[in-house]
Amino acid sequence: MNGAHDMGGRAGFGPVVLETNEPVFHATWEGRVYGLSGAVGAFEPWNIDEERHGCENQPPLNYVTSSYYDTWLMWLEQAVVERGLATQAELASGKSRNGKVTKPLLKPKDVMAAQTSFGSYHREVAAKPAFAVGQNVRVRNMMVPTHTRLPGYLRGVAGEIVRVHGNHVFPDSNSLGQGENPKWLYAVRFTAKAVWGRDTKDLIYADLWEPYLEPA
Repeated sequence: MNGAHDMGGRAGFGPVVLETNEPVFHATWEGRVYGLSGAVGAFEPWNIDEERHGCENQPPLNYVTSSYYDTWLMWLEQAVVERGLATQAELASGKSRNGKVTKPLLKPKDVMAAQTSFGSYHREVAAKPAFAVGQNVRVRNMMVPTHTRLPGYLRGVAGEIVRVHGNHVFPDSNSLGQGENPKWLYAVRFTAKAVWGRDTKDLIYADLWEPYLEPA
C-alpha cells in the first residue's frame, strides 16, 4: 500500500545510523510488548501478514512519530478489541471486567516456543515458475491499496532473476484473510544505478513474488 511505512528511497528521513552494541530492547516495556504479541497470537487465529497490515494501517502521523514497538502495541490493542478478546474499558483499566478467561493462558516460559512454532511459509504447488535464473524481468508498476511486500522504490525497475526460492505464502492475500494463495518467490538483482540513477556499481537484491514481476 502507498502508506507512510514504505520509507525506502524517500528523502527527508535522514541517514540510517548504526547503533554500536545495540540492545535487543531499548526499554523494558518493549520486551513486554513482544511477549504480549506472542502470547495473544499463540491462540488467536491471525497471521503475520495481517499483523503487518495492521501496523501499516495506522494514521500516517502516528506511524512516522512512533517507535517500532509503539506500532506493535497500537496494532495489538486494536486487534484484541476487534476480535472480542477485550474491551476499550478493560484496556484502559488493565483488568478484566468479569475476571474470567475464555481462552487458554500462555505462561511466560512458553512464549518463545509458541513464537517459533509456526514453521516455514514454503508451500508445494503444481504450477511451474514463469521465470528462470538469468532471466531479465521488470517490476510491475503496481499501486496496491492494501498490504504488499513490494517496495515502492522498485516499481518499474528492471532486474535479473538470480535465484528461485520456490512457492511461498502470498502476503497480499494472506494479510486480508483471503487464504495463503502461494506464489513463486524469486531473488532479483538490481543495479543501484537503475534504481537511484546514480553512477555507482552497487547492487540491490530483493525477494519478490511472481505477481510483482513481468518480462523485461
